[in-house]
Amino acid sequence: MIIETRMPDRLHRGKVRDTYRLTDDLLLLVATDRISAFDVVLPNGIPDKGAVLNRMSAFWFNQTGHIVPNHLVTLADAPDADAYAGNPVITHPAYAADHVGGQAMVVKKAERIDIECIVRGYITGSAWGEYRRQGTVSGKPMPAGMVEGDRFPEPLFTPTTKAEEGHDENMSDAQVLALVGAEMAQRLADTSKAVYLHAHDYARARGIVLADTKMEFGLINGELILIDELLTPDSSRFWDAAGYAPGKSQPNFDKQFVRDWLTAQGWNQEPPAPELPDDVVARTAERYREAYQRLTGETL
Repeated sequence: MIIETRMPDRLHRGKVRDTYRLTDDLLLLVATDRISAFDVVLPNGIPDKGAVLNRMSAFWFNQTGHIVPNHLVTLADAPDADAYAGNPVITHPAYAADHVGGQAMVVKKAERIDIECIVRGYITGSAWGEYRRQGTVSGKPMPAGMVEGDRFPEPLFTPTTKAEEGHDENMSDAQVLALVGAEMAQRLADTSKAVYLHAHDYARARGIVLADTKMEFGLINGELILIDELLTPDSSRFWDAAGYAPGKSQPNFDKQFVRDWLTAQGWNQEPPAPELPDDVVARTAERYREAYQRLTGETL
C-alpha cells in the first residue's frame, strides 16, 4: 500500500492525493491508499484503493469529455507517459520502489475553483439528516413525506466549501455568487448536473445506482475543466441496484461501510480517528474493486 509518497517537488498533500510538479504546466497526481471519513484521514489505508480511484477517474474523464473538458493527460503507467520518464519526480528511486506509477496520472495544471460541486440524486447521508430535522436540504425546502433513499424529482446542486482542514460547510446561493459570479455559478451547477445525469444512466445500466457525487473544477486560460477525481467510491455513493429500496440504508460499493463502522464506535468525528480492524479494511477493499469492475467492465 502507498500511505505516504516520497518523491521530490511535492506541492500538496491532500486527504488522499499527493500532487507533484512535473513542469510549469503539468502535475503528477498520486492517489494514495489513505482513506478519510467525515473529513478526517484514518490511521490505516485500504489495499488497492489508490489504483481504483486513479483508474476509475480516468475512465470517467474519458466518458464525460463530450460534456466538459478535464485535466487528464495520461495515466502514469500508460505507454504515452514515457515522454515524462526522465522527469526528476519519476526517476527518483521511491517512484519505482513504491510502485507509484499504477496509482498516478499526469494532469494539466489548472487554477482551482474553491467549491465542492455536489450533486444529489437521492436523499441520503447528511441531506437525509437535515431533512429529518427541518424538512430542508442545504437550507432549501423539500417535499413532505420523503423517506431515506428516495429519488429527488430533479438532481440537486448543493455546493460546499473546499476546506483544507476540518469539515466542509454548505454554501448558500449568495456565497457561491460572491465567490465566482452569476455566470460561472450557473455553469458550475449546469455542468455538474449534466455529468451526474450521464453517469447515473450509465451506472444504472450496470447494476449500480449513483446516489450522489462531488466534483471539482478549475480554469485553464479561462476554460472550465474538471479536475481532481471523478465519480469514484470516495467521491460518490454507489448503491447496488438489485437491493435498492427507499426507506432504509442501501447496500453499497463505497466508503459508507467505513462511515457506518466509525459511527457505531461512538467516534465524535474529530481527530484522531480510530484504526479500522482488518475485516473492515478487507471488506472495504472488496467493495471498491467490485465498483470498479461493474462500472468499467475490467478487473483491477
